[in-house]
Amino acid sequence: MTNTTSIKDRVLKALERVRPYLQSDGGDIEFVDVTDDMTVKVKLTGACHGCPYSIQTLKAGVEQAIIKEVPEIKRVIST
Repeated sequence: MTNTTSIKDRVLKALERVRPYLQSDGGDIEFVDVTDDMTVKVKLTGACHGCPYSIQTLKAGVEQAIIKEVPEIKRVIST
């Protein structure tokens, strides 16, 4: 269980690093969960929610930042 908490804490830290970039465009991101198969679930909010580029932002920006910080993570999805 400690390992899961540690992973969650590291994911949250990575999200804090990318949050200012999303906020500068009027959006934001919320952490939802880390699944047993090492998938991070997030929710894009504000201008990011429904934006045509949100998938690109999620994969190229958020996912890469999280995986760089937490290599155990396999993917990031938006709920």
